[in-house]
Amino acid sequence: MDIKALAEKYEPYIVERRRYYHSCPELSNEEKETSAQIRHDLEAMRIAVREVPGCYGLVADIRGGSQGATVALRADMDALPIKEDTGLPFASKNEGRMHACGHDNHVAMLLGAAQILNEVKAELHGTVRLLVQPAEEVATGALDMLKGGALDGVSAIYGAHVWGNFDAPLIDVTPGSRMACCDKFTIEVEGVAAHASAPHLGVDAITVSAAIINNLQQCVSRMNDPLNPLVLTIGFIEGGPRWNVISNRVRMEGTVRTFDEDLSKSEIMRRIIEDTAAAFGAKGTLEYKRLTPPLINGSDKLNAIAHEAVVKLYGEQAVGHMPTMMGSEDFPWLSDGGRIPYIFAFIGSRNQGKDITYTNHHEKYTVDEGILKRGAAVMAQFAADFLASA
Repeated sequence: MDIKALAEKYEPYIVERRRYYHSCPELSNEEKETSAQIRHDLEAMRIAVREVPGCYGLVADIRGGSQGATVALRADMDALPIKEDTGLPFASKNEGRMHACGHDNHVAMLLGAAQILNEVKAELHGTVRLLVQPAEEVATGALDMLKGGALDGVSAIYGAHVWGNFDAPLIDVTPGSRMACCDKFTIEVEGVAAHASAPHLGVDAITVSAAIINNLQQCVSRMNDPLNPLVLTIGFIEGGPRWNVISNRVRMEGTVRTFDEDLSKSEIMRRIIEDTAAAFGAKGTLEYKRLTPPLINGSDKLNAIAHEAVVKLYGEQAVGHMPTMMGSEDFPWLSDGGRIPYIFAFIGSRNQGKDITYTNHHEKYTVDEGILKRGAAVMAQFAADFLASA
């Protein structure tokens, strides 16, 4: 099978689909029309599609000419609440909503891979499962897909993301840690109210909170291996009824980013919060939740297959390396706690020669559309090669 040639053949289709989906973005958990149109696109290829219970996700299987394993290819489809300012002729028609993270490209590449694999399905040794996932931006969609049975029977998963500060047309399939977890926490500090002129009669939740904030940074600077990346950020704080009252309550929210698989940092934080508050006569509580696990390309087999797929199609010069980042993705949830191995690629979308330089989540973000056929081709090649090796 000549997947590179088929990607060239379907490039106009892939670009047209990208532009269509870019023009009509829908927010997380609101992807009703997007899901319906993707289903229509797949059914036009005579691929059977089924809905995932409890969300707008879709599952479609391309069955090969002989029996074998099942490999999944995933694309996410939700947009962001951003007002687009690209000036593109196919810019968002939905006011205040934009595909500023590039998920329109992911959908188009998956549809392109579907066209390619559907044309060569007689040569496939197993089944390719197409996963169309909602709600990645709010980190619930992958879990919804998993709960809905979308990964039942799957032996491996491939995902990819276009990236705005990574040069086109490079493709990154680097092994090891790629994206950090996203943990969210809420801290409540309870003090005693008093008049601002008599602070000794109260317990000031604001000054206690200031001490907690400072002490929590000890988690990073003194309680963490400096070779282990760790970010602890408090991004929201609210407290106090008015300017001349000692506040009796403060609420803070923040995030932890690390590559630790466990939640051990949360127990250190809990101790610091509770003990610091108690030292001043206040009460501190912590609510801690993991929104996404760390994304780690940990399968030697899948790393090798993905690397060889890029090289087979476009040569060693097409392989790039994007540095590990502390941003996050909900894709690792699809592995069902590590039961299903995965590989996640990054596809460069920056092209300074075409003045395409803005990165993801920017109101001017767009991509060099020449990368789309490559993304679809690598996706299809990986699937075919994995099934041949399984």
